[in-house]
Amino acid sequence: MRHGLPSSRRRGSAFVTTFGILALLGAAAMAFLDYSTQAVRIANRQVLDAQTTQLCEAGVQSVLRALWRPFKIEQKFVSMDSACSGASVDTPRAAQSGAIEGIGRFASGVVGIQSPNGDPYQRLVTVRSVGWIDRNANGQWDAGEARKIVDVTAVFALARSQVFDYTYFVNNYGWFYGFSPTTMVVNGDVRANGNMEISGGFPTINGSIVAALNEKLVPAAPGLVNTPAVKDSNASYRTKAANNPRMRPGYSPTDHGAYGTADWERWRDFIFDSAEDAVTSPGTPDSLALTGRLAGAAVMDARGIRRWSKRTSSASAQTVQLDSNPTEEVVMPDLSDLAVYTAKSQSYVDNKATFQDGTPNPYVGQGAWVKVWDQSLNGGAGGYKTISTNGVVSGSAILIGTSTRPILVHGPVTFTQDVAIKGTVSGQGTIYAGRNVHIVGSVVYKDPPDFRKTGGRSTQAQIDAYNEKKDILALAARGSIIMGSPKTLASSGVLQYMRPPFTKPRYDEFGNLVPAYDALAVDGTGFKHYQSVMGDNALHSVAETIYQLDVILYTNFLGGGNLGGGGTKIQFNGSIISKDEAMLLHSSMEMNYDSRIRERGPNEEALIALDLPRSPVMLRSTWQDRGFVW
Repeated sequence: MRHGLPSSRRRGSAFVTTFGILALLGAAAMAFLDYSTQAVRIANRQVLDAQTTQLCEAGVQSVLRALWRPFKIEQKFVSMDSACSGASVDTPRAAQSGAIEGIGRFASGVVGIQSPNGDPYQRLVTVRSVGWIDRNANGQWDAGEARKIVDVTAVFALARSQVFDYTYFVNNYGWFYGFSPTTMVVNGDVRANGNMEISGGFPTINGSIVAALNEKLVPAAPGLVNTPAVKDSNASYRTKAANNPRMRPGYSPTDHGAYGTADWERWRDFIFDSAEDAVTSPGTPDSLALTGRLAGAAVMDARGIRRWSKRTSSASAQTVQLDSNPTEEVVMPDLSDLAVYTAKSQSYVDNKATFQDGTPNPYVGQGAWVKVWDQSLNGGAGGYKTISTNGVVSGSAILIGTSTRPILVHGPVTFTQDVAIKGTVSGQGTIYAGRNVHIVGSVVYKDPPDFRKTGGRSTQAQIDAYNEKKDILALAARGSIIMGSPKTLASSGVLQYMRPPFTKPRYDEFGNLVPAYDALAVDGTGFKHYQSVMGDNALHSVAETIYQLDVILYTNFLGGGNLGGGGTKIQFNGSIISKDEAMLLHSSMEMNYDSRIRERGPNEEALIALDLPRSPVMLRSTWQDRGFVW
């Protein structure tokens, strides 16, 4: 059955229903339109925010780059302090402005500069940058144009240089020519800011081998290691290190902990790890390398990081690719301005009150000095004479020490011209030379370090505490470090490696060509670059064959000369860092890295903080958004 309604009532009901549906559709359309408009506004705001952020970033980079380039070259804060003097929000300095075509403009400048805690080796620089969408193209911000302001603080520092992490570091081309696994053994890492070439045989390198692209060299270096060297296994290395106090320890999971553990982390930078197991079973060491925590020795160059195994000269090198990212150039310190190091010597004060083992430092509060034995003192009985004045020796000198009367050194001492040295050394310090350092005989520590687990020392802390008080010396030359008597260099043939084309020209950061080092060129003193202002005869009269070097060597130009002779092995316990290297060996040599100059952590100094040359670095520390309007 069906109950019907009158037709007029049915028509009125349909009209009301249709009106209600239309009203709902209209409301929905309005809501959708409002939502869409809001979404467009949000999207537009996000786009403008991103664009103005990038404009601000472009301004920050322009200012930092303008400050960084001269700082990198000069390696001092004089130009930076001058450019940023009086900087404030109202008076920005070192201003930069510019545009990103099709986007907008920026204006930036330094609004603050300070030395944190009075640290002479750091500057905190705050840059304020304004970025805006310049719709009317009038070059200034107008109301209604989207704009953002950011403040970025960067740290410019003269920090401990990474070059001192290596046993052998050459800025130009590194080379090992004509060696067998026994005639050259390097127990430490080697690196070049160009190519690293191994030719005419395979030395033993128990450490990483590193090269880096260097387009500033002439010709440019692609940054390649041409072939791996021979490398000991961990077991073989540990056997040798047990009888050699100067070798860094060989990795053992029992002694140093498993990869990635806290124990391993404490030892990681102070041990040798062949990590040859990675060749047959890639695992934890590889992942550590990919995350920047490399375990063990590897070949690293423009092609990335490769683990390798090669036990003998005849064996084929077995490699495993760990990472394809290329290496980068490491900035060398520059010693061109001797006044910097003279001031360092004059202002030095030993502030270490106690050593790690709790014993007092007998030299706390003292400045820098160098002393030699003078037999004419005390009525002919002899005594030590301080030859420096306030840490500086004006002119040149020949320093000679014996096992009973060693050269005594404390802190950074600067010689304004040449220094020649041989014999036994006692103390901890760095000798800077305004011209050349001439090594005319063996240089030996009276009280050397011992890096072994022995004598009751079983932890890294105990080994450090023992070695912290042992002798250590660095020699740093504004000119070059020449080994052996200058009179014998020509006859030995080593001078050919101290001249072009073996030495290389390069471009500086401003594109200026720096000529190649030439040992036969004459400088302002009237002497050739390889000679001393004290004369060939004076140095030849005291020169002896060099069989041992306990020293860290740093030179602004070339390090080289004659070492060894006969069947006696040369012991080089330290590092050599130079732009060009030309050492001619007349017998076999073993090099051992001295880890006491390596930093103990990101915020920890080296075990013995010698006043070594420093390198420029820049790190961004804070980024603050100070507002966006649109």
